[in-house]
Amino acid sequence: MSTCILCHQYFEEVDSWATLFSLVEPDPLCSSCSEKFEKIEGELCESCGRPFSGVADEYREGNLCYDCVRWEKDLHWQGILSKNRSIYLYNDFAKDVISLYKFRGDFVISSIFKTPLKKAFKTHFNSSYLVVSIPLSDERLYERGFNQAKALAALLDVQLHEVLARTHFEKQSKKGRSERISGENVFRVTGEVQDKEILLVDDIYTTGSTLRHAGKELLKAGAKSVSSLTLMRG
Repeated sequence: MSTCILCHQYFEEVDSWATLFSLVEPDPLCSSCSEKFEKIEGELCESCGRPFSGVADEYREGNLCYDCVRWEKDLHWQGILSKNRSIYLYNDFAKDVISLYKFRGDFVISSIFKTPLKKAFKTHFNSSYLVVSIPLSDERLYERGFNQAKALAALLDVQLHEVLARTHFEKQSKKGRSERISGENVFRVTGEVQDKEILLVDDIYTTGSTLRHAGKELLKAGAKSVSSLTLMRG
């Protein structure tokens, strides 16, 4: 018997050859909680990873969703982010879980995402990427006690590179899309990224502005390309 990390109910583990030989981590969630996460599947926007299943035809152009078409038509942001891939949709259940993890400091929750994050990394990326978590400002780090993006990146079991720093400004969640895009860039590069393929790791892709602001500075510093792996897609 195991205890579900989220609902704290006991459940019977389903053993498999993979878990018996430690090829995958035992599932820390009961089936009821696990099924409430909506996995992103099917045809995706090749840039941001948005599933096309819920997108009307008029909001896509070829292999891109309308949001990414707008990004790519803006010369200031064109080509900044090579691609983003996310694992789950940011539904109501996911919002509650992220709130527990990100804002209430329930750090242990990150462990439920280890297997899906490692699988997504192996599926869409490879060991040639320099893995960089989106940093928090010193003020926000003090407030939360940990960097949720860095904790997620650490689950990949690859070397992390701290080559970005962040200046403290108002929370991005309080801003609209236009404010996020036009706002002052909060990031600066603090390490060597010349000719490197960068993989940014963050918890949620909403408008893509945070990742593109970071990516813009990395490319200016000589990075070859910038992609991202995010847990949730808003």
